[in-house]
Amino acid sequence: MAFLLAFGVTILLPVQEVFAQTNPIGVIIAPTGGLLATPAIDASGKLTGVIALLNSILRLIFITAGLWGFINLLISGFQFMTAGGDPKAISKAWEKIWQSFLGLLIIVTSFLLAAIIGILLFRDPVAILQPSL
Repeated sequence: MAFLLAFGVTILLPVQEVFAQTNPIGVIIAPTGGLLATPAIDASGKLTGVIALLNSILRLIFITAGLWGFINLLISGFQFMTAGGDPKAISKAWEKIWQSFLGLLIIVTSFLLAAIIGILLFRDPVAILQPSL
């Protein structure tokens, strides 16, 4: 009986029509001016503004770090070869060799992680390293 009463009340209540054309949220307007309001990628797909600057700085840092690690590896290898059996010099050279390999491994791993995240999120391994539209 309660079910029939509830069902009867819902039938008698006026129904408000909902249309997809109405916009209950309103219109979102993009901000004009300011540092972050400028688009980071232009119509041709190239980076612009602060994003391009940060991308160039990061590339320079990675290239410098890779070159520094490689040169440090060569120098420490030379130190190991010229140690002449001195255990202190050999251990110091091995430390530098280990640290150089570790630094190069960190650089390679960062690019590998960026590629994996790019594949998972964008289905493109270079989406993070070389963003475009």
